[in-house]
Amino acid sequence: MFNINYFKADSSTFIIKSVNGKVIKQGKGISFWFNSATTSIAALPLNALEAPFIFNLQTADFQSLRIQGQISFHIKNPQKTADVLNYNLTKDGKSYASEDPLKLSDRVVRSAQTLIQAKVQSTSMREALLMSQALVTQVSKQLATHSALEALGIDILDVSIAAITPSPETLKALEAEARESILKEADDAIYARRKFSVEQERTIKEAELETDLSVQNKQQQIEEARLENERTLLRERAEIEQEKLVAQVNAEAKRNELVRLSVENQRTQSDADAYAIEAKMKAYRELPVENLKAMALAKMNPEQLMAIAFESLAQNAGKIGELNISPDLFGQMMKKGAKA
Repeated sequence: MFNINYFKADSSTFIIKSVNGKVIKQGKGISFWFNSATTSIAALPLNALEAPFIFNLQTADFQSLRIQGQISFHIKNPQKTADVLNYNLTKDGKSYASEDPLKLSDRVVRSAQTLIQAKVQSTSMREALLMSQALVTQVSKQLATHSALEALGIDILDVSIAAITPSPETLKALEAEARESILKEADDAIYARRKFSVEQERTIKEAELETDLSVQNKQQQIEEARLENERTLLRERAEIEQEKLVAQVNAEAKRNELVRLSVENQRTQSDADAYAIEAKMKAYRELPVENLKAMALAKMNPEQLMAIAFESLAQNAGKIGELNISPDLFGQMMKKGAKA
């Protein structure tokens, strides 16, 4: 009835109370009675606000690109914001009297779009797809000093970019190119693995051949050493045989000398024997036969003498008339013959 109302703000809202265009009271979370006919109330939120965005831009190589992200900000200087935008409430204090509070996020997004578009338009598509973090850093720094946002009393808290994607056709082409690149890398990896395997196999073969060559060299050295040993043994055996032959030759020479001396000695002995026999025969020739017979009979045994006597009897049997020989004589002769 008297247009007197009560207003109570929360702690995250900055209130500016004006009467007839003159600020009477301002602050966070204040409360007061007011006359709706003469009082204007501006309510500015101080908590963090989120402004999502999706930009369809074009790169330097005329490729379509979509950038999706979000900007976090808050009203740092509510007096500046209230001077630029209409944050006045309706007379009942329950809603805003204009749409300016709803356009604050659009203003921040447009400022960010201007900066992002300038960067993307000077960058090729391939580079743009990979510059998410660099773009966040650059835009955050530029928005912090942006004159339009400073005039609005806004402070940027955070800038994030969720995705940078090309058009579906370009994405398919890139996927195909990436797929081919991956397949090529796989083929290169297979080739490199096979090449490495071949090199390892070659290294193993070379090591085996070197081992075989080393073994053959060792075997050759062993064979040469064996042949040298055999040659040395043959040489030593030849020397021994030579020494044996020399010894045999010397022995044969000594034996020959011995035989020669023996022959000479035998000849000398024979000469001496012949001379002695000749001397004896000469003496025998000069002696009378009776003397010789006497000498021969002197050296004979009784049996031999008896045999000669019987031989003489036999030769002169015609001259002997009668001869008696006793059995005792033959018995004695037989006994002596048996003993002999």
